[in-house]
Amino acid sequence: MGRRSPSTRLQAALAALAVAAATGVILTIPEASAAVAAGATGYASQNGGTTGGAGGQTVRATTGTQIHAALCGRASSSTPITIQVEGTINHANTAKVSGTSCNTAAGVIELKQISNVTLVGVGAGAVFDQVGIHIRESSNIIIQNVTVKNVKKSGSPTSNGGDAIGMESDVRNVWVDHSTLEASGGESEGFDGLFDMKDNTQYVTLSYSVLRNSGRGGLVGSSETELSNGFITYHHNLYENIDSRAPLLRGGTAHMYDNHYRQLNESGINSRAGAHAKVENNYFEDSKDVLGTFYTDAAGYWQVAGNVFDNVTWSPKGTDYNPAGPNPTSNATVSVPYAYTLDSASCVPDVVARTAGAGKGLLVSDGSCTPQSPSPTPTATASPTPTATASPTATATTAPPSGTNLSIGAGSDGSSKADGTSYGNVRDGNLSTYWSPAGTTGSVSVKWGSPTTISSVRVREAAGAGTVTGWRLLNGDTGAVLATGGAAGTATFPATALSKVTFEITGATGTPRVAEFETYA
Repeated sequence: MGRRSPSTRLQAALAALAVAAATGVILTIPEASAAVAAGATGYASQNGGTTGGAGGQTVRATTGTQIHAALCGRASSSTPITIQVEGTINHANTAKVSGTSCNTAAGVIELKQISNVTLVGVGAGAVFDQVGIHIRESSNIIIQNVTVKNVKKSGSPTSNGGDAIGMESDVRNVWVDHSTLEASGGESEGFDGLFDMKDNTQYVTLSYSVLRNSGRGGLVGSSETELSNGFITYHHNLYENIDSRAPLLRGGTAHMYDNHYRQLNESGINSRAGAHAKVENNYFEDSKDVLGTFYTDAAGYWQVAGNVFDNVTWSPKGTDYNPAGPNPTSNATVSVPYAYTLDSASCVPDVVARTAGAGKGLLVSDGSCTPQSPSPTPTATASPTPTATASPTATATTAPPSGTNLSIGAGSDGSSKADGTSYGNVRDGNLSTYWSPAGTTGSVSVKWGSPTTISSVRVREAAGAGTVTGWRLLNGDTGAVLATGGAAGTATFPATALSKVTFEITGATGTPRVAEFETYA
C-alpha cells in the first residue's frame, strides 16, 4: 500500500458551492418509500433504542424552511415524522417557522425540544451548504444520507457555532449514519467541529460516515469539568485530513471500531479527564499520535485490540502529552452492553471506502469485509420517546439498606445544575444540603477511583419546589440500566462492580432536590 506524508496544515477554505436551491413544496410520501436503513447500532440502540420517525408521516422537503415547516406542522413535538430531503439547503432558503410543536431559527436546521424525527437524504442527494444541524434538548433523532459542508462560526455566513452537526443540553439517542461532514480548513478559517456533543448528551452512534478537511473532528464534553456526556459509538467511519479531535473525549465511555483514520495531522483519539475508550480493529494511516491523552495532565484511559498502525509517528511523552504509542497497550478494560460484529482491520480501508458517506446506497458490512444492502426497516407499531427497561431482577423499594454508605468520600459529577447547588452535596451525609438539576430532569453521579461493588442505592430528597416522579439508575461504565422507578427511594439490583453510578431523573413535579445519593454493597 502506498504511503503518503500527512499535510502539516489544512488548505485554505475552498469556494462554497453556488448552487441555488430549487423551490419546492412539502409532499406527503407513502411510508413504504422512506429510504431509511435497518435499526440503529452501537450505543444508539441502547436506552430504549433509536427509531426516529418510524411509524409516522413521511414528507418531502427541498428547502430548510420546509424542513422547519414539517416539524412545526406536527400535532405535537413528539409526533413521529420522517422528512425526506432533496436538493441544497442554504441560508437563503432556511427561515424560522413558528408553531407549538417546534422551536426553529433562521440559518440553521434546528431540532430543538423535539423527539421522534428522521431526516434522510433522497433522490439526487441532500446538501446542507454552510447550514449546520443543531440538536438541543431532544431525543430519538436519526440523520441519514446527508452532506453537511463548510459550516462557519466566524466570517460570513455563520451557522450552528461552526459545527456541522452539534448536540447539546440533555440530548438522548441520536443516530447519524451514512453522512458526509466536511469543512475547508480550521479555526483560523472560521470553522469549528464536525461532530460535537456537550452538556449531557448520551447514547449516540456515528456510523458509515465521512469526516474530512477540518481542524477539529469533534468533541465529547466542552471542558475538563463538563463530564455529563458519554456512551458514544463510532464505527465504519473515515476520518481524513483532520488536525485533531478524532474525537476529543472528556469523561464518559466511547467505542471506536472498524474506522479508517487517514492524515490525522496533530493528534487523533484524545481520551482525557477520566474518559474510557474501547479502540478495536481500526486502521490508522499516515498520521501522528493517533491515540492518547493530549494537551492536559487529566488522564484518560483506553483498551486497544486488533488495530493496524500504518506509517504512524509518535511524539515523546511529556507532562501534558501522553501518546499511547509507539507500541499501544491497554491501560483499562472497557465493556459495552450491545452485540456487534467486527471486520478485520486489514480490510477496513476497502470496506469504509465502499460504504461510508452520503450517496453510497446505505451499504453496510456484516463482519465478512463484504459490503451489502441493509435489511429492511422493521415496521413500527408505535413511536414513543425511548424509555429504558430495567433489569428483570432489579427492584425499587422503600426500605433503607444496611451497611456503610459508600458515597461518603467518593467523587461526583452530573448534568447542568441549578444555581447555588453542588454535586458534592449528594454525598456529604448532610440532609440540609442538596443538588438540583437545571430544570425538572437531569442526572447526578457518584464515582470512585477504582471499581466498587454495589447492590443497592438510596436517594433521599429535600423538601423543595418539586419531587421526583420517574428515574433510572445507570451503570456509568457501560450505560446499562440497573433499575428504574417512580418516586425516589431505595433500589436493589444484582451486585455490580463499577466505577460510576448515575441517578437520572426522567420526571418531576417542579425542580427536585436530591439531598443524598447513598450507595451500598
